[in-house]
Amino acid sequence: MSRTAEIRLTVDLDDDNVPTEIFWEASEAQGSGPTPCQSMMLSLWDTEQKSIAVIDLWAKDTTVDDMNLYFYQAIHKMADTYYKATHNQDVSKLIHEFGEGFGGKVGLAGNTEDVTTRREKNIVDLISLAKDNQSRSAK
Repeated sequence: MSRTAEIRLTVDLDDDNVPTEIFWEASEAQGSGPTPCQSMMLSLWDTEQKSIAVIDLWAKDTTVDDMNLYFYQAIHKMADTYYKATHNQDVSKLIHEFGEGFGGKVGLAGNTEDVTTRREKNIVDLISLAKDNQSRSAK
């Protein structure tokens, strides 16, 4: 049986149309309500046009440190997603290596902690986050 899931984004803007707050919610998150986030990248592939449509937003109070960590994690998540979609381990590894190079340049990589462990503990499952926020707001 098929069903429809919905993801909703809400962006509060200041007088200059700069995002001040970003919220998301998903029908699969079982009614948790809007969950705040600091930044987002939404990429949509148009197979007919063979092009990508992109919405990149970040709240104006996002720090450079947060943006560095966000991009570091996003690059590694893209490598994981690429592997999941293509099963091309060589290219996925190349993307991960790029992510580590980026992390090294911004001071996030290169310490003795296992990189995979550090990456995995920092990547957040949005549905789990929404459920957690729902639990906290119910208290």
